[in-house]
Amino acid sequence: MPLRDVLTPRPRILFVGINPGLRSEQLGHHFAGKGNPFWRLLHAARITPVLLAPSEDRRLVEWGLALTNLCARASRSAAELDRDEMAAGRAALLRKVKRLEPTVVALVGVTLYRQVFPRPCGEGGAGPKPERLHEAGLFVLPNPSGLNAAYPGFQHKLVWFEALRDFAASAGRRSPAAGRSSARR
Repeated sequence: MPLRDVLTPRPRILFVGINPGLRSEQLGHHFAGKGNPFWRLLHAARITPVLLAPSEDRRLVEWGLALTNLCARASRSAAELDRDEMAAGRAALLRKVKRLEPTVVALVGVTLYRQVFPRPCGEGGAGPKPERLHEAGLFVLPNPSGLNAAYPGFQHKLVWFEALRDFAASAGRRSPAAGRSSARR
């Protein structure tokens, strides 16, 4: 059974993972892998005021946050996903973003950025990107997995979660006209 999205209309930040891990599917909660610091990073960056356990993922809506995946199928590794799944996931994500109208879309993983934007305009690393998804600003977070060699430690990831917090705060103060003049995808 696919992992259920955590959605709310007009979220401040819509977090998008590439696909759930096997443990997340087994437990029925996002970022539930043993040792995955996603929830600690959200709290340490002051995106959530309390430290949530994966079993409390539905509480994200209390703070105007939402969570989904590009592909619903759980796997040991995202490398197991095929091109058709990725293309269908991208189309579904674009529809979801249009319907939910988030302020910011935060792609959780640099690899995911390359899947959503096969020819990205921005540099390939973490941080804010020039592309927009409908009206939403775009930010790329490093994958929180401990296996992420490019961002190996908690502090290496935390700086990007803190940057996302600041980006979302400034994006919320952006005038509506600024968003309309940006490219849509």
